[in-house]
Amino acid sequence: MQRLRVLLWHWCNNICITSCNQKWKVMKMAKVNYNYYNVTMVSSISEMMELALKEAPNRIAYKYKVGDEIRSLTFSSFIDRVYSLGAFLTSKGESAGRIACLGSNSISWITAYFTALRSSGVYVPLDAQLPEKDIRHLLCDSKATVLFYDKRYEKMLREHRDELSGINFFIGFDRDEDDGDFLSFKSAIAQGAEMDKSEYLACTSDPNAMKLLVYTSGTTGMSKGVMLSEKNLVSCVCYGLQVSTVFDIGLSVLPYSHTYESVADLLVSFHKHSTLCINESLKAVVKNLKLYQPEYIYIVPAIAELFVSRITREIENQGKTEMFGLLIKMSNFLRKIGIDKRRKLFGMIHENFGGNLRKIVCGGAAIRPEVGEFFDNIGISLINGYGITECSPLVCANHDDANDYHTAGIKLRCIDWRIEEPDEDGVGEICIKGDTVMLGYYNNPEATAEAIVNGWFHTGDYGYINDKEQLIICGRKKNVIVLDNGKNIYPEEIEGYIQGIDFVAEVVVSGEKSESGNASSLIAEVFLSEEKPVTEVLKRIREACKELPIYKQISNVKIRDTEFEKTTSNKIKRFTGDKKKKD
Repeated sequence: MQRLRVLLWHWCNNICITSCNQKWKVMKMAKVNYNYYNVTMVSSISEMMELALKEAPNRIAYKYKVGDEIRSLTFSSFIDRVYSLGAFLTSKGESAGRIACLGSNSISWITAYFTALRSSGVYVPLDAQLPEKDIRHLLCDSKATVLFYDKRYEKMLREHRDELSGINFFIGFDRDEDDGDFLSFKSAIAQGAEMDKSEYLACTSDPNAMKLLVYTSGTTGMSKGVMLSEKNLVSCVCYGLQVSTVFDIGLSVLPYSHTYESVADLLVSFHKHSTLCINESLKAVVKNLKLYQPEYIYIVPAIAELFVSRITREIENQGKTEMFGLLIKMSNFLRKIGIDKRRKLFGMIHENFGGNLRKIVCGGAAIRPEVGEFFDNIGISLINGYGITECSPLVCANHDDANDYHTAGIKLRCIDWRIEEPDEDGVGEICIKGDTVMLGYYNNPEATAEAIVNGWFHTGDYGYINDKEQLIICGRKKNVIVLDNGKNIYPEEIEGYIQGIDFVAEVVVSGEKSESGNASSLIAEVFLSEEKPVTEVLKRIREACKELPIYKQISNVKIRDTEFEKTTSNKIKRFTGDKKKKD
């Protein structure tokens, strides 16, 4: 190890001597003038598809597996499938129908999605993780007239056919032939391919009318239907790409029923004319990174944390932790003088990601800055952003050339934002106004009026904007803990510190009430990946939170026997009354 240190020192020194005169730059902290990417602006999904046919007809749009075989579709052949399916639906009188989809990520799901967006109708993506009773309720509530579905749902759909009387056609992705009103997806496309496409291609939509009806899976309460317009969707795509771009090949991982993936990845990648490779399951992510060798991927913090955990564990198992730390120090020193050797120094790690990964887009929840720093150290940009379904979903993202993983980045240029009723630290509720804000909640004018006031959507999230016009998220409004000394505590901030402890799998911080009934201190409820005594857990938590002020310190710990209950998007449901824990 000592010999390695000496060799590294001499190598750095030699590089510095030969490069210093031409590489040295004085770094100054200054307000950033952001340079936005040039993006072809479109006003409709139809225009987006026509642009792909004009600019990239023979480029591969999608790669996916059928068994062990990898297949691909060019933009031209994919759009032909969309037009064929559209012609079939039009022949059935459904060119303006409510088209629902219940299925796993697949090329068929994407085909149904684009077909509906290109039509005069509305697309209703349903979360495949929902209980069957909830699925049936949402099919009725949305007034769906067509349902695309995976095979595993057919038995349930047939048993409750009377309850689902509003649905005229059930189109099975896995069916080989038609059976009454249960039709074959393959057959629908084959029939549509022989039909005249002109009536479907003549379909138009009011850009300000509902085009996508998305039911949220909130951490509290029943799902609400978010109404998004075509203008909402294309604004998110075009203005989002101005801030943060994508490259030639991506791996599509997250559920398509959520707008983070269906808009911020599927539509963004399509408009950029990228090749998107479809990941068939979360268990296959690591294997498919090596198989498809993507340049970018959209994930949530839990997956990013898992990547970091696996890499650091492997480094520890090989006894190379100290060497890894030395390489990071050397690499960061070289970067200060304009020399970037990260992809070479950490090549073995890059090979685990396929060798070409340049960018990780991370959203859906807050992410610890340490995770962003880790990826930056090894030469992969982790771009953090902030969004919410009601904003189609993107509000802001870090600029590629000014990435600060302590923030959620800068706003899209098609929106305005403000911090409502900020406290002495500038923290208040984040409010958004502009082209990505939803039309409202479906059949719920009361909730709409409460959420959108004078055009401003109240996100329910607290944060502040720094002097570089970057947003810093503090936490959810409904989660704020008010201590009896008047201090406001955002539990997500403290949870971020605690999640850095290797044996803490999940954590929720809440107020511990005194005899008076007021919250006088904080308690951390944790689910552990390995058994530890309470005293050790509390000690490690206090070490992890030592930088925080005293009123944010944890006073007590409760250890759970089971994981926290979660939403279908894998977010913890807070304060559900689950008492399965041990002291």
